[in-house]
This record gives sequence, C-alpha cells and structure tokens, in this order.
Amino acid sequence: MRFTVLRTEVLAGLVVALALIPEAISFSILAGVDPKVGLFASFTMAVTIAFTGGRPAMISAATGAIALVVAPLAKEHGLNYLIAAVILGGLLQIVLALAGVAKLMRFIPRSVMVGFVNALAILIFSAQVPHLIGVPWLVYPLVAVALAVIVLLPRLTTAVPAPLVAIVLLTGFTLIAHVVVPTVGDEGELPSSLPAFGLPDVPFSLETLKVIAPYALGIALVGLMESLMTAKLVDDVTDTRSDKTRESWGQGVANIVTGLFGGMGGCAMIGQTMINVKVSGARTRLSTFLAGTFLLILVVVLGDVVALIPMAALVAVMIIVSVGTFDWHSIAPATLKRMPAGEIIVMVVTVAGTLATHNLAVGVVLGVLAAMVVFARRVAHFTEVSKNGNTYSVRGELFFASSNDLVHQFDYAGDPDHVVIDMSGAHIWDASSVAALDAINTKYAAHGKNVEIVGLNEASANFHGNLAGRLNA
Repeated sequence: MRFTVLRTEVLAGLVVALALIPEAISFSILAGVDPKVGLFASFTMAVTIAFTGGRPAMISAATGAIALVVAPLAKEHGLNYLIAAVILGGLLQIVLALAGVAKLMRFIPRSVMVGFVNALAILIFSAQVPHLIGVPWLVYPLVAVALAVIVLLPRLTTAVPAPLVAIVLLTGFTLIAHVVVPTVGDEGELPSSLPAFGLPDVPFSLETLKVIAPYALGIALVGLMESLMTAKLVDDVTDTRSDKTRESWGQGVANIVTGLFGGMGGCAMIGQTMINVKVSGARTRLSTFLAGTFLLILVVVLGDVVALIPMAALVAVMIIVSVGTFDWHSIAPATLKRMPAGEIIVMVVTVAGTLATHNLAVGVVLGVLAAMVVFARRVAHFTEVSKNGNTYSVRGELFFASSNDLVHQFDYAGDPDHVVIDMSGAHIWDASSVAALDAINTKYAAHGKNVEIVGLNEASANFHGNLAGRLNA
C-alpha cells in the first residue's frame, strides 16, 4: 500500500472514530442502556466487518435503527436479554444471507433509493438540531468556523482531512481560551476498561426464545436492509461493485461477535460511511478496521482528552455530511418537471415514512410498496382489446391489475356463435388472468356460444393449460 493511500486510510479512520463517539453514546441512551454498551458495539462491529464485510470502506457500528428495535426489550427485560437478541439476530442474518436475501436488492427502484438517501440526510441533520438549541451563544460561531474550515481547506490542501483539522482547531481554541461549551464528555461517561467476552446471563429455554425472537428478527431485517442500501449507495459513490451476500452474512457475524462482547448490536452507518468514503476519500478495509480500533483507544486510553472535544466541531462535520448526502438534483424544479408523477410520489412516500418512524427500513418498505402500486397502475393501462368480425385481439401484459376489466370488453349477446380470442400480442402472468379468461368462456357458454383461444406463447399456454377450468372448483 502506497504511503499516500495509507495516510488517507489512517486519517479517515481517525475522523470516523471521533464522529462515532457521540453517536454511539446517543444511541445507547435511546436504547436505554449504559453508554459503554453502544461504544463497545461500535468497536466490535467496525473491526469485525472490516474482515467479514462485502463492501470495503463501509462503516458498521451501533445505529439508531437498531436502538429503536431493542429499546422495548431492554426496558422490559434488561441488558442480558438484549444481548441474547443481538446474538440470535446475527444468526438469523447469516441464515437470510445463505437464503439469498441480498438478491432482493434488485427490486428496490431508483426513486426509493433517492428517497432513502434524502430521508437519511434529513435525519442526520435533525439529529444535530438538539445540539444547537439552548446552548451558549459561542456554540454558533464555533460551528460556523468549523463549517468554513471543512468547506474551504480542501481547496488549499487535501493532505489532512478537513474534519480532523476542524476538530483539532476547535478543541485547542476552547481549551486555550477556557471557553465553556458542550463537549463529548457531557454526552455520557466514557468507559475505562476493555469489553469482556461472555455469554448473556439468561435462561436457555423456550420462554427466553419467545421473548427475544421477535426483537432478533427485527434486528436481522432492519440491519440487513440498512446495510445493503448503504452498500449500494457506496457502490454508486465509488463506481465499484460489492458482494452483497458476503455483506449480509458478514453483518451477522459482526452482530454475534458484538453480542458476545456485551454490545447492543448494529449495522452499516451511512453518515459515518459518507465521512469515510466521500469526505475523507477512504477506499479500503483498513479505514474501517482503524475506525473501530481508534474508537477503543480514544475512549479507553484517551477518554479524558476525547471528552474535551466540543460538540460544535462534530455537529459541523455531520451537517456537512447531511448536505453532501442529500440528492439536491432530485428536487430541482427542472427534474421535478420532467419526472413522472408516480416516481415523485414514491420518493415522497419513502421520505415521509422514514421521517415519521425514524426508521429507514420502514421508509424503504413503504416506498417499495408505493412503487409496486404505481407500476401496477401504469402497466394495467397497457392492455388493449380490439375486434374484427368474430375475432378479438388482446394485446398487453395480463396480470391481476390489467385482467380485471378484461371480462367487460366483449359483446356476449351480440357476437356470433363462434368467437376467436387472439392472444398472440399478450402474455399471461398470473392466475387472475386465467380466471378472467374462464369467466369470459363461461359468459359466452351461458349464451350458447363457444370460444376459441389462439396465439398463446409457450409460457402463457402452459400457464393457461394448467389452470384453465380449475380455479372455480
């Protein structure tokens, strides 16, 4: 590895580690556990995924989405049950990976991806707002200075990541000038010892499984969805491809390791990943590994120093990340003018669902469902029926949405005794279409007339032959 690449990876890992600390503490509080549970989770997730993950340079750590999933379990049953759920969630992720869950990514439309990115940018920004309300007035100029450094320094030199320079400058200034502003230490107590390996102290019984299984499934599904979506985004940013299946089971392994070391579990973090990839320029697994390693060193060995970092510096870093993450082109008037209404609706549903629930997975699912409805409505209008003598020609894709009106396109009373339905321009996709053709045949039979269906392609003929006349048994 060349020195310049090594320097980039090392410094990127350091910047990400600094940005992970307040986030991990915040997510621990959200989950209702001690801050060290989130910090240890961020360390073990990052270090493990550096070896097992399928997307180099992507950062995995404790996340808000996982915190929301496990918070009720921690509140009702305590930390040990939470850890057990994390380990089981990791096992489920491995099973889902082997079952091919990564292939489902192909069903996520571009408009959902855009909505996912925009919602995430808004969530990252909104998470910084509490740090800007009810604070000393000096916080605002400090944030402004940090923003200026992060934006302007890369125009002069890229030898050192601008976020790191901003963090060092603001920390030095507040210490020298004895300025009292909120710091990382105010977010929660940093741990003073290394994480310990061990199994959770819960009964190994069916009752325990009943308690943790729903939460474990939530951890598995939410974690995989966020991780795979983030991996796809990084693929686009770096113009490279990643191994989604490896990333899926890698997340499972990372969660198992995290649980065994007393962490709260996690998944890919798009904010920190964007700091690593887009802001700092990292491209290898080394930056991910070092992010976790530096995090542990910073909180355990240099905890007293890290606690002095003003939150204003980290808020500025995350604001830059949110602005850079948002797809501004997607809301430009020229884009909205050209974009089909259905695509805009899908994007808005994804954003609204995510912001309403603060859960990216829910927003993505709602967006995909909206895209399915929009697609079904659009394709449903592509089916046409035309008549020439005693022959009807059907053209288009026949499925549940388009075949429902097919029955009403024929003149059952006025047609001759023998009717031909030419399907050479159509394709049958589901049982609803076969049922519609059966209904047409039945209506003609009620008038003493017979129907001949011709022109079916091989796939449609097989589908129709297997089900025709058997759906109303």
